[in-house]
Amino acid sequence: MTGEWSWIWPAALAVVAVTALLGWVVWRKGRPFAAGDVFCASRLSRGNHLFPTQVLITPSAVVQFTPRWIGRQEESIHIAHVASVKIDTRLLLSDVLIETSGGANPVRCHGHRKQDAVRMKSLIERYQTVYYRGGAIPAPGPAGTGPSSR
Repeated sequence: MTGEWSWIWPAALAVVAVTALLGWVVWRKGRPFAAGDVFCASRLSRGNHLFPTQVLITPSAVVQFTPRWIGRQEESIHIAHVASVKIDTRLLLSDVLIETSGGANPVRCHGHRKQDAVRMKSLIERYQTVYYRGGAIPAPGPAGTGPSSR
């Protein structure tokens, strides 16, 4: 009986190793891709189960980042080219629609927490105000609160 079943332990070990490797890849690609104000979509929302879309908002741009099994997809809009930000609030999660002044396809961000969606809109409006006034970007507030908490 030992000879017939001797393959089972190496096969089980290989399955565990492949599962652990895939889990590590999914975890690694789900981490924030940059420092700063990065908002990750919920894994419970459509299109975000394995690799949730992330949105980085900086004083100069809005970047939508979607990891893939191989590579990634990034879309960037300069803060001056953001025409409007629309929040579609659902029961648990919100969708954010960022329209550009150029009339191109808007950036759609599905499955963000409601407070994250409101904060995204607030940051974009704040950075646009500072940009159009020609002022300096204010320093972030205390840790974890970001620049819009003042």
